[in-house]
Amino acid sequence: MRATSLRARLLLGILLPVALFVVVNSVSLYRQSLAAATTAYDRTLLASAKTIGEQLDVDGYDDGASLHAIVPYSALEAFEADNQSRMYYRVSSLDGEMVSGFAELPFWRGRLPDRPPYAALVDFYDAEFRGMPVRVAVLLQPVASARGRGMAVVQVAETLELRETLARKLLIDTLWRQLVLMAVIAAITIVVVQFATRPVRALGEAIQARADDDLSPIDAPDAPRELRPLIDATTQVMGRLRHLLDHQKRFVRDSAHQLRTPLAVLKAQVQSARRGDVPPAQAFGEINETVDRATALANQMLSLAKVEQLRQQPESARLDLAEAVRAVALDLSPLVADKALDFELREAGVPVPVRAHRWMLQELARNLLHNAIKHSPPGATLVIEVRLDGDAAVLRVADQGLGIPGELRERLFAPFAAGDVAKGSGLGLAICREIVLALGGSIALDNRESGGRTVGLDAVVRLPLARDNR
Repeated sequence: MRATSLRARLLLGILLPVALFVVVNSVSLYRQSLAAATTAYDRTLLASAKTIGEQLDVDGYDDGASLHAIVPYSALEAFEADNQSRMYYRVSSLDGEMVSGFAELPFWRGRLPDRPPYAALVDFYDAEFRGMPVRVAVLLQPVASARGRGMAVVQVAETLELRETLARKLLIDTLWRQLVLMAVIAAITIVVVQFATRPVRALGEAIQARADDDLSPIDAPDAPRELRPLIDATTQVMGRLRHLLDHQKRFVRDSAHQLRTPLAVLKAQVQSARRGDVPPAQAFGEINETVDRATALANQMLSLAKVEQLRQQPESARLDLAEAVRAVALDLSPLVADKALDFELREAGVPVPVRAHRWMLQELARNLLHNAIKHSPPGATLVIEVRLDGDAAVLRVADQGLGIPGELRERLFAPFAAGDVAKGSGLGLAICREIVLALGGSIALDNRESGGRTVGLDAVVRLPLARDNR
């Protein structure tokens, strides 16, 4: 069923129950028709038995009665239809004494039904006579005359050729009528399904006819309501694909643009060193600095791309923000020591759970702390605070740098918008912003004022708390 088309599934779903109903209905109709035919032919047997009973005579009364019968076989010819069946009879007394007819026809040893189908003492049963199956009618016929009174047992047997012929005809008639009905239902079903699935085919053809780079929303105002969930879901997927492709194009474009400058500088420095324009030690120092800047730029660009990759992966874990920040602070402790900073890590004293990828939390803390170390003067105070604030987890990195002018504050979150071009690539805060947005939080840069002057910068991140344990 997985590989079949929607039309095939609809046809199977409609025609199979209809076919099952037709089969059950055909069997029921055949049985009803056969029962009606059996009743009709049994009525003929009963008429034959009554005809024979009317030609009986009796001498004596009750147990002493003597039955007489003169029944020529021609009396039964009127009940033989088209010479297709043969009829036999036997007239006996109640104790089974043969009076007339075919002696080899076994005497009836049964009992009358409690509710006979006719107003007569009659019973019907199936038997075998002369190697052929027969249907037998038994009639208990009272016989009276001026000379006596008694009871006769009249048995009339008929072979089943005519009944079997009629049964076959009933079966064939029932089957071909039901087959015609099924064919009509199948034709109507095919037409209806073909018409009902036309919007699906039209939608598929419209999507297939699109250009390879056309990821615009699907415009199908006339589509049935049943297709709207599929259209909406497809449009959402195409929107995500468009976002990913745009991000990929932007990443390739920015990478080519940003790496071109350090590579050009590096090539110029190598050529200058080969010509001997500068002392070797100075040349190697400049080359090393350029390589470090290109390496840092490449790493940050890869980090920015990884953020987008993880954004598309909804699977995340319940992590402690304080633990992630503590691990990053330990990694960057040599940089803190190199500047002799007065470093302080303030924790809430309780777990601060957030739902995120571990790499995201560590990269967020790493970029914020690295920026704070870079812009802090030697010997300054650097504080990292992790706390709870209502339904939010708060990370604050406070340095004693020069702060950021108001007109530059928001622009710093854009890629490659560095406050100091000589010292940064302009990707650190962009990475932080993308991570925070992916986690459903917010980030802000606030100058810390004291006595009317700027004494530092606070980078404040707010992330939603993880309330469940899944």
